[in-house]
Amino acid sequence: MSSTESAKPSKLPPFDAADPLGIDDLLGPDDLAIRDTVRTWATDRVLPHIAEWYEKGELPGIRELARELGALGALGMSLDGYGCAGASAVQYGLACLELEAADSGIRSLVSVQGSLAMYAIHRFGSEEQKQRWLPGMAAGEIIGCFGLTEPDHGSDPAGMRTYAKRDGDDWILTGRKMWITNGSVAGVAVVWAQTDEGEDGRGIRGFVVPTDSPGFSAPEIHHKWSLRASVTSELVMDEVRLPADAVLPDAKGLRGPLSCLSHARYGIVWGSMGAARASFESALDYARSREQFGRPIGGFQLTQAKLADMALELHKGILLAHHLGRRMDAGRLRPEQVSFGKLNNVREAIEICRTSRTILGANGISLEYPVMRHATNLESVLTYEGTVEMHQLVLGKALTGLDAFR
Repeated sequence: MSSTESAKPSKLPPFDAADPLGIDDLLGPDDLAIRDTVRTWATDRVLPHIAEWYEKGELPGIRELARELGALGALGMSLDGYGCAGASAVQYGLACLELEAADSGIRSLVSVQGSLAMYAIHRFGSEEQKQRWLPGMAAGEIIGCFGLTEPDHGSDPAGMRTYAKRDGDDWILTGRKMWITNGSVAGVAVVWAQTDEGEDGRGIRGFVVPTDSPGFSAPEIHHKWSLRASVTSELVMDEVRLPADAVLPDAKGLRGPLSCLSHARYGIVWGSMGAARASFESALDYARSREQFGRPIGGFQLTQAKLADMALELHKGILLAHHLGRRMDAGRLRPEQVSFGKLNNVREAIEICRTSRTILGANGISLEYPVMRHATNLESVLTYEGTVEMHQLVLGKALTGLDAFR
């Protein structure tokens, strides 16, 4: 008999309801430390206040929160140099998951700062632009925003009307951007605009715009029923004069903003699972303690079926996020794969929130529990950084080789 056959089987670890697939085994000590640090911060600084912020539709102290997140290394987390943490893609994803488990608005603050505004400057900016803006943004001293979506152009950014024209060595920027996270509190905006510099006389370029520039304003958008604990704004550029060096030198055409969006979508793949986890855990705790017909409702077959199905989708989604993170760290993550993750995980996260709400019954609509807040937030997450339909078409084109966008 071989030594393998004669060896006694090792004792299996106990089943962990919080990590039923043992995904933590895939994480190293540094990964776990970062995750736990961000979770502790969110538990201490966000969870005690988030229901009130959400109900009032405000995010008070956003500048202080940004500085605290900067001290954690969460801003521009996966970027190298210029005061950035240089963390792995998986570590950044774990941070996004923990932040969105608190609230999507907090994760959006971090995503727009790091994956959109800072990423655009880091990847496409000049050395002077990087030195001027990135250290302060990494520290949370300067908040950034990213202006791509317009009132009449969302899924089709190529049709944007914001326009930058030459005036001697300067640029004159005119137009409007809509649904811009961080806009009203930003010190710098990365704004994308049409120019006459393309081969066909229409070339999209990115501009680094100090928000104290004459002609620039960012009125806040109110009356939202989603992402209420988040600053959402319109950007208005009324003949904003910018120097020649305000343009991002290495971003020409839609490749620039779309690559930024792909980086931000990756964070959503993880973050949406944070909202799903918080809702699932709320439903699980409720099912264990809520009694009807003389016993906890978690002891009934229909409730257990709901919990089992939610656990399946939650942890499959986390595994998918982890897989995409490893591919990003290896330099092998394709945009189509990010679409795969964003489409699947946000859609499943919304379903987990809805099912969790049914377990909580009428209590599920109360802000005493996080479920309805996460559900309404995810309706925005489902749309921004690419709608369901856009990601379906991205995957459809990849699968068939046929372009159905137009």
